[in-house]
Amino acid sequence: MIPEQKTLWKAAVKAREQAYAPYSGYQVGAALSIEGSEAVISGCNVENASYGGTICAERVAVCRAVAEHGPDIRISAVVLVTATPAPPCGLCLQVLSEFAKGDLPVTLATPTGMHRTYTLDDLLPIRFDNANLEQNP
Repeated sequence: MIPEQKTLWKAAVKAREQAYAPYSGYQVGAALSIEGSEAVISGCNVENASYGGTICAERVAVCRAVAEHGPDIRISAVVLVTATPAPPCGLCLQVLSEFAKGDLPVTLATPTGMHRTYTLDDLLPIRFDNANLEQNP
């Protein structure tokens, strides 16, 4: 485990402990790093009785990163902690892709350790981005 990854993992484990998951019981913690910064930004999932109002840990972390560091951020690494290793949902992958390159390392982990690292391109091989918008004015 590289030092940055261990730092992100610890932050994601701590964030997971704050998750608000009274409906699913599925607690998630995420932590990310930003290119050119030593900041570690974490987030946890926050469920809502309407379900549609629920926000995933990854998106909480991305929103915090933008709020704290501005809209021009580039995410350099993500660690996701769940009870058993699980990838981000499609919506979270799409949001991550807005602020990261395809080689973004996405590490799946549990509270006891790392499991496996994928790239964003592994998990989201075909993404919708601004090039799609430019082709369809």
